[in-house]
Amino acid sequence: MTDWQTKLIKKFGPWAVVTGASDGIGMAFAKLLAEMGFNLILIARREAIIVKLAEDLVGAHQISAQAYPIDLSDSSSVERLLRETKSKDIGLLVAAAGFGTSGPFIENEIAAELNMVDVNCRALAQMTHHFAKSMVERKRGGIILMSSLVAFQGVPRSANYAATKAYVQSLAEGLNAELKPNGVSVLAVAPGPVRTGFAFRANMKMGASATAEEVAKASMKALGRRTTVRPGMLAKSLELALKPLPRMGRVMVMAKIMAGMTQRT
Repeated sequence: MTDWQTKLIKKFGPWAVVTGASDGIGMAFAKLLAEMGFNLILIARREAIIVKLAEDLVGAHQISAQAYPIDLSDSSSVERLLRETKSKDIGLLVAAAGFGTSGPFIENEIAAELNMVDVNCRALAQMTHHFAKSMVERKRGGIILMSSLVAFQGVPRSANYAATKAYVQSLAEGLNAELKPNGVSVLAVAPGPVRTGFAFRANMKMGASATAEEVAKASMKALGRRTTVRPGMLAKSLELALKPLPRMGRVMVMAKIMAGMTQRT
């Protein structure tokens, strides 16, 4: 363990909560944090995967890890989780759970669209509110919220997903200013395409994309130093290309990008 890793545990606290830990960015965070020496609370719907992940990380890194197989769209399950973890000195929340939809909004099933709002926004707010209060009381902590490249303008053919990420981005920016005086850092992570299971569930084609491991490492390096980080070359390139455009110009550019990425016509 490096001095930098040791300092992060001292700065934030010994336990980290990672949602969406069964795949992609969430799993990459879980593995990285275990390497750094954090004890873990792993959350995802797929029980077998996160139970095995917890066992593997405990064996490899001599940490403590607990698996909680819950559906974050169920607020009562989230409330139970928060009660059961109340005694832990949780210094880091990584809210990596989330999913997207694609295609024209009115052609998608409304149940899926509302479920996405529940997972991407409501559960994230519920958990952030709970853990942020505990962190403020301890005068230390870190919160990582998964925003996206699409959070900064409306995105045709991914309108509702982009709206959920705009919520996350705005929440992170506001909370970082609110909580920083109390020793709590909040980071919005806004990558472009990432090679995970997200694309399959969203019915999208991913071209040039970052790895989940790149996103996790860039996020941990930025936590406490920046409000927003954009991991991956594509995210950085698109930021530079879109920044000079008026908002509607960015919407039009994103419409063309999404037309090429969505598999449906």
